[in-house]
Amino acid sequence: MENNRKEQERAELHRTIWNMANDLRGSVDGWDFKQYVLGMLFYRYISENITAYINAGEWEAGNTEFDYAKLSDEEAEQAREDLVKTKGFFILPSELFENVRARAKDDENLNETLEQVFSNIEASAQGTESEDNFKGLFDDIDVNSNKLGNTVVKRNEKLVKLMNSVGEMKLGDYKDNTIDAFGDAYEFLMGMYASNAGKSGGEYYTPQEVSELLTHLTLVGKTEVNKVYDPACGSGSLLLKFAKILGKENVRQGFFGQEINITTYNLCRINMFLHDIDYDKFDIALGDTLTDPQHWDDEPFEAIVSNPPYSIKWKGDNDPILINDPRFSPAGVLAPKSKADLAFIMHSLSWLATNGTAAIVCFPGVMYRGGAEKKIRQYLIDNNYIDCIIQLPDNLFYGTSIATCIMVLKKSKSENSTLFIDASKEFVKVTNNNKLTQENIETILNAFKDRKDIEHFARLVPNSEIAEEDYNLSVSTYVEQEDTREKIDIVALNAEIEKIVAREQVLREEIDKIIAEIEVSK
Repeated sequence: MENNRKEQERAELHRTIWNMANDLRGSVDGWDFKQYVLGMLFYRYISENITAYINAGEWEAGNTEFDYAKLSDEEAEQAREDLVKTKGFFILPSELFENVRARAKDDENLNETLEQVFSNIEASAQGTESEDNFKGLFDDIDVNSNKLGNTVVKRNEKLVKLMNSVGEMKLGDYKDNTIDAFGDAYEFLMGMYASNAGKSGGEYYTPQEVSELLTHLTLVGKTEVNKVYDPACGSGSLLLKFAKILGKENVRQGFFGQEINITTYNLCRINMFLHDIDYDKFDIALGDTLTDPQHWDDEPFEAIVSNPPYSIKWKGDNDPILINDPRFSPAGVLAPKSKADLAFIMHSLSWLATNGTAAIVCFPGVMYRGGAEKKIRQYLIDNNYIDCIIQLPDNLFYGTSIATCIMVLKKSKSENSTLFIDASKEFVKVTNNNKLTQENIETILNAFKDRKDIEHFARLVPNSEIAEEDYNLSVSTYVEQEDTREKIDIVALNAEIEKIVAREQVLREEIDKIIAEIEVSK
């Protein structure tokens, strides 16, 4: 019953979002417009979050008529300092989403009002511990952009529509809502825009099912972890899977990630708040992880998950400092300048806790190419750091049809061998994409846990054999594909052919007779 209600709520929420996106799109490209919708969703969220927090305190003290949204700004000011300490930010009652929305259609300067509100929310965290998590969060919601309309009047019309659409979303009260509504709205929007946006959708988004598989791979045998890290975290969906699967209280020191694209970095921090992760429980940094990593002081991590960008360029051996970097130096060679993939692997391995697990999506080329990449693979195998390689089906990701793999890394393995799993057939077809079902995920996880040979599916290979294969890590080298072609009985086939040849002879003779008869009658 509960589940049913959950699905209904979710379906209704998705319908509202879909209609809103269609209604508002028009002038704004979907992928760009996503920032406005998510930004407004975030504004509504933190407004309701702080209101609910203050109200709960007053109601518990017996003041059940109290409503923060109806308080005067002067009275509210008294609580500012305390709230910034506990929540990390402060919003005046007059600047709460519901109050600004109520005045919006009569506010000729709505764009300026919103700009001021956003700037005030950010400023409330300035000089405090939460400053980094709020700084620049609203930068991508440019209320004066021509993308919204070419006159102030047109832009404000669009903003009113946007506020109303986000305001009408049934996100319920946190306490009685069965779905993680704000977070779910975010995931749905990201997925919707990623699949429609082919152009750059893929960079920001790992499909839910793949996230789930990666998370479960790192959690085998664990009910809690110290902290979770993603070196190329995008909008943070991989990190947040841990909150969903383990419960955020079981990620003891929180969620860490780094992202190079500023828009995506802002979306990631917004995503943390929308999933109710408090400011002191996440640390998302901006910058290039390979050349300027931001979490030196936080490693090691017990769980690392990532879907880093495939085959991007990096400085590599153009930068003389990098070969001495403790993350890369152990392999004695750097990933090629045109393919940074294995640099992400080395970085993750370096920051992995002794008892931890890393699960990273890889491009197939890194498994078999020669040169520096082969030397890095040799380092990983000779030191027994690779736990498992999983071949995934093709067409799982937005924006690329290529069949990717997952590399699972561990630092303290009990046996000197590597598991290979061929999951290339584990999918169902949904429109143009392939999708992992719960059942597919279970099948892969069971093989991963059991570490037993399963014909045409899984094989535990001694590392010495991998060395003999020249450190090739392609799953197809070790797991034989099932031959689905029809089996042919050659003896029966030859007998069949003899019959046909004999029959052919008979027919020829008969045709010759007929022709002779025709000739005679002529």
